Amino acid sequence: MSSILKHGGYTARVEYSAEDRVFFGKLDDITDLISFEGTTVPELEAAFLEAVEDYETLCQAVGKPPEKPFKGSFNVRMQPELHRQAALASRERNMSLNQLVVEAVRRFV
Repeated sequence: MSSILKHGGYTARVEYSAEDRVFFGKLDDITDLISFEGTTVPELEAAFLEAVEDYETLCQAVGKPPEKPFKGSFNVRMQPELHRQAALASRERNMSLNQLVVEAVRRFV
């Protein structure tokens, strides 16, 4: 069973509050806080879709581009020796270190 909702490139992890008897979530991987809730699954799903659409509409109204969850770049931190080995392996394969990391991630996922 998945607790992740997806729409328009956005995702949200859903939680349940037994105290409030409500499902709730927020859009993942953006800095703006966009949340939603519902007491039933259909209500929750509708609130999620509405939250995404409202976020994009609001951004357009204020002239701000909507944040997309992933921009395609990130920093990787690793032990210096592993970094050295990766750099050597990329040179041996006549590719950049970035290309090596992308290929490694592609094979893993």
